[in-house]
Amino acid sequence: MNPKVDFYFSKAKTWHKELNQLREIILDRNLNEELKWGCPCYTFEKRNVVLLHVFKAYCAILFFKGALLKDAKGILVQQTANVQAARQIRFTNVSEIIKLKGTLKKYIDEAIEVEEAGLKVEFKRTKEYAIPDEFQKVLNTNRALQKAFYELTPGRQRGYLLYFSSAKQSKTRESRIEKYTSKILDGKGLED
Repeated sequence: MNPKVDFYFSKAKTWHKELNQLREIILDRNLNEELKWGCPCYTFEKRNVVLLHVFKAYCAILFFKGALLKDAKGILVQQTANVQAARQIRFTNVSEIIKLKGTLKKYIDEAIEVEEAGLKVEFKRTKEYAIPDEFQKVLNTNRALQKAFYELTPGRQRGYLLYFSSAKQSKTRESRIEKYTSKILDGKGLED
């Protein structure tokens, strides 16, 4: 246990029993406990393996390279369609965790083996993401914007494409594109 992480567990307003049970299981696998992104994160040779986090409806253990795990029990969940590597196992009560204790240990051990082997998740390339029609029209008519967009890092390009595409209505996509055009022209990402 890392005393710097203890406060996270002591101040938890929800899922207190569940988080402590998950912590005990994870620490039994000889991982290092750290605090990253405001959450308990467990590492192997300074590489992230699993993370604990909470939501309103559940708490979860997140496997950073969960997409590479065999998932023999079919319990790993992809948070959203855009999450490529990470997978979660979600819990709504402590008895679910206790019931899966042996399975969780096996999954964590497999995640450690993935790190030891140096395996990497193959991420989709930016060109594999669909460009919303509304954005493509603007790019076709605004050469400066087109040049600026393709000079952005692949991650920044993906950020914009995912954000623009996530709007259900064309009018909303157009509004988002208009709002962020100046940031793209300035060479900035969505969150810069």
